[in-house]
Amino acid sequence: MFHHNVPDVKLGIVAVSRDCFPMELSENRRKAVVQTYHQQQKELYECSVVVENECDAIKAVEELKANEVNAMVVYLGNFGPETPETILAQRFGGPVMYVAAAEETQENLIDGRGDAYCGMLNASYNLGLRQIKAYIPEYPVGTAVEICAMMDDFVPVARTILGLRGLKLICFGPRPNDFLACNAPIKKLFDLGVEIEENSELDLLAAVKAHDNDPRIPQVVAEMEQELGGGNKMPTLLPKLAQFEITLLDWAESHKGSRQYVAFANKCWPAFQTEFGFCPCYVNGRLTGRGIPVACEVDIYGALSEYIGLCASGEIVTLLDINNSVPSDMYLTSIKDVYPYTLKDTFMGFHCGNTNASKLSQYEMKYQLIQHRCLEPDSEPNVSRGTLEGDLKPGEITFFRLQSTADSQLKAYVAEGEILPVPTRSFGGIGVFAIPEMARFYRHVLIAKRYPHHGAVAFGHYGKVLFDVLSYLGVDDIAYNQPKGVLYPTENPFEAK
Repeated sequence: MFHHNVPDVKLGIVAVSRDCFPMELSENRRKAVVQTYHQQQKELYECSVVVENECDAIKAVEELKANEVNAMVVYLGNFGPETPETILAQRFGGPVMYVAAAEETQENLIDGRGDAYCGMLNASYNLGLRQIKAYIPEYPVGTAVEICAMMDDFVPVARTILGLRGLKLICFGPRPNDFLACNAPIKKLFDLGVEIEENSELDLLAAVKAHDNDPRIPQVVAEMEQELGGGNKMPTLLPKLAQFEITLLDWAESHKGSRQYVAFANKCWPAFQTEFGFCPCYVNGRLTGRGIPVACEVDIYGALSEYIGLCASGEIVTLLDINNSVPSDMYLTSIKDVYPYTLKDTFMGFHCGNTNASKLSQYEMKYQLIQHRCLEPDSEPNVSRGTLEGDLKPGEITFFRLQSTADSQLKAYVAEGEILPVPTRSFGGIGVFAIPEMARFYRHVLIAKRYPHHGAVAFGHYGKVLFDVLSYLGVDDIAYNQPKGVLYPTENPFEAK
């Protein structure tokens, strides 16, 4: 985990009890959960207060905060007091989960029956009355072992919510000309608790120049040389890239202000190349590998999505274009009859060279072909150098994005799939992706709902936690790649015959 730029979750559990039920029932059941979690070698703070009334709720919150608990589990060991248990979440302020105890045995259904199954209904109703967001598992009633599994699911959700509340998105430069896809209202970011700092490219250029001859440059160059190994095809460029990397890291540290975590959304073409003298892609990938996502083309919601993926997965992420179709001859020779996908389930995800080296099968430092065509077509690559190119490692992935519409409404999509071990025979950081029913998802989610071409990629299947995070954030429109036979609202039913 990237502890310097992602929060550590300190989980605490509070038992609640309705005054007409035995308090010992909730207390003993709470102890059983704590004991089970500790036996699994996991940290959980056990609040000594069992909440029966509003004063208890205040005492419990004070105890949790005094012990630096930042994510709370409200445990209905019995029916639970609906008002105090929701005031508890209101006063706590951090991410919170509500779960309830299952009855243990048929031999103790008189004095030992807690009715927490019933109590969860009233808890949910009262959370709605107070407009309190909370994480409630798919089936929130369980034994001690099952409650522990639910807490494991809650931790990455809590980590992401805490991360967003402490996040500053730092931007340099306006989006490239005619790149409306990377522009969206930032109002919803403030609603999520995210801070924004917008700067000019000139601010960044001045900061880079101020790092001329920085004594740290040789050390960073050495780190780059070690990482690139045989892919170090442009060694004379590394000092410039090292200077740029140091500049961004210094800026992040000195501009956090009131926030603890940062992510960048930076201008990267076309004037960047001519004025800075290189492409920033490799450095962007290196910072992302350190837990500081850097989105290309001033894609603010792309940077936000990357940071969400970083917190939710605990792994390095990347930002790619949903870029081009897979040629039919490639499909026929390398995919058909080998993998369970149609041609239209496949596509190529690409970006210039911003994916961290650890997520590429092989890689080397290159120049950005498109920028070279535009900026220096009649000369050897110079200012277009700086991309890290290669095929992405095969394996499971989750493609996702959180986006604001033009009228400031949040929407999102999440789709699980995989990168296939098929050579791309192309340029950039690129891979052959497969997502079940991609053609329909492409048409009736990505196109119909007007998503931009950038998507964040988590390297693994994280659809469940991402869906839970987005739900906690209050996103009502969360799309996914619906299976065959389940029609999208915009899908022609006669076409699907």
